[in-house]
Amino acid sequence: MIKKIDILNRMMESGVVAVVRAENKRDAERISDACIQGGIKAIEVTFTVPGAEEVIRSLKSTFGTEELILGAGSVLDSETARIALLAGAEYIVSPCFDRETAKLCNRYGIPYMPGCMTITEMKTAMEYGADVVKLFPGNTFAPSIISSIRGPIPQISVMPTGGVNLQNAAEWIKSGAVAIGIGSDLTKPASLGNYDEVTKLATQYCEIVREARAAKMYT
Repeated sequence: MIKKIDILNRMMESGVVAVVRAENKRDAERISDACIQGGIKAIEVTFTVPGAEEVIRSLKSTFGTEELILGAGSVLDSETARIALLAGAEYIVSPCFDRETAKLCNRYGIPYMPGCMTITEMKTAMEYGADVVKLFPGNTFAPSIISSIRGPIPQISVMPTGGVNLQNAAEWIKSGAVAIGIGSDLTKPASLGNYDEVTKLATQYCEIVREARAAKMYT
């Protein structure tokens, strides 16, 4: 349980989770490396990547714990979650809530972050031990939704994913997001082979989160 709390604390301190999708293992590794070089420590390798578990193993053996907080995303069931954990994933992210995945993660003291859209889904996820709820898809809502959610559920931790970009990232943080998940708005340059641009974007997102948190402290 101490390890679980440590992983969550490190992720929240980082504030940015890079959602890595790619056509193959090599591209996923290069995108992840570019994000890490730009200062993003939390990498979510999605199981839409062919051989995702091999990517997780490779990243785990390449980067130390101070550089990388490694998770698996697009996990739809407990079987896939188990494969990810055996490969070295430290947290599990899903596009939707799954009870068996929640129970598996609780069993092994692993953070589980399920995608939710409604208060009912969020309440259920929390009852099954979800420490952070992924608001997904985030582009369905405005950042102000977090304060509305926290009206009846003030103890909830929300991480928007989907539609988070350079223009709205600061607003999400100022509205109460504990972290932001960023996919194509961060990694798209990689499709053109421009990994340096991915690194530059990663640096920008990290700086936006730092500045937004600092501004929030003085408001």
